[in-house]
Amino acid sequence: MIKDTNAFIRRLAQDVRPVRPLLHPWIRTAVWLALAIPSVAVVAFLIALRRGLPPIALDSRFVIEQSAALATGVTAAAAAFVSVVPGYRRKFLLLTGLPIAAWLGSMGQGCLQDWIQFGTDGLRLRPDWVCLPMIALMGAVPAFAMALMLRRGAPLTPRVTMAFGGLAAAGLGNFGLRFVHVQDASVMVLVWQCGAVFALSAVAAWAGPRLLNWPSVVDSTRSRAALG
Repeated sequence: MIKDTNAFIRRLAQDVRPVRPLLHPWIRTAVWLALAIPSVAVVAFLIALRRGLPPIALDSRFVIEQSAALATGVTAAAAAFVSVVPGYRRKFLLLTGLPIAAWLGSMGQGCLQDWIQFGTDGLRLRPDWVCLPMIALMGAVPAFAMALMLRRGAPLTPRVTMAFGGLAAAGLGNFGLRFVHVQDASVMVLVWQCGAVFALSAVAAWAGPRLLNWPSVVDSTRSRAALG
C-alpha cells in the first residue's frame, strides 16, 4: 500500500506544470484599459471622420457625467476581475455603486434643470435607436478582451462576473460615444444611452454561464498548460 502511494505521489509530481498566478485585479484592470481605451478611440475617430464632430459644451455637467461614466467602467472592470479570484473580499464589488450613483445623480439633476428651464419640453423623449448599436460597437473589443481575461480566473459566479464585465465594456463605449454623438437633453442621455449600457450589461449577465462555463475554462487552461 505504501509503495503504491509513493508511486502515485511521484506520478503526480511528474505531471505538475508550473502555473502563473494571476496579477492583482487592479493591475489586470490597467492592462485591460490599455487595450480597451485605444480601441474605443479608434472607433470614435472613424465615426468622427464619417459623420463629423458635433459641438460639445464642456460644461461642469458634461465633465461630471463623463467622469462618472469612466469611473463606472473602471470600477466595474476591477470588480469583474475580483470576482474570479476565490477568497477575495466581495465587499469590493460594492465599490462600483459609488460612480453609478454619481452618474445617475448627475443626469437626474440635469433632467430637473431642463424641466425648470424648458418645462415639459425639456423632458420630451424621441426615438434614438442608434445609441445601443453604437455603444455595442465601441465596446466590442473591450468586451472581447474582458471575456478572454476573465476565463483565466475562476468564474464561479459567471452571471455576476459577466454583468460587471459587460458594464465595464458598455460604460467605456458610452464614454466614447458622448464625444461623437450630438449632445441631447439629460433625459435622452438617461433613457437611451444609460439605458443601453445597463441593457448590454443584462445581456452579458444572461450569457455569462455560456461564455464562462467553468468546466470548459478548466479544460482550456489545462490544454494551454500541457502545450506550454
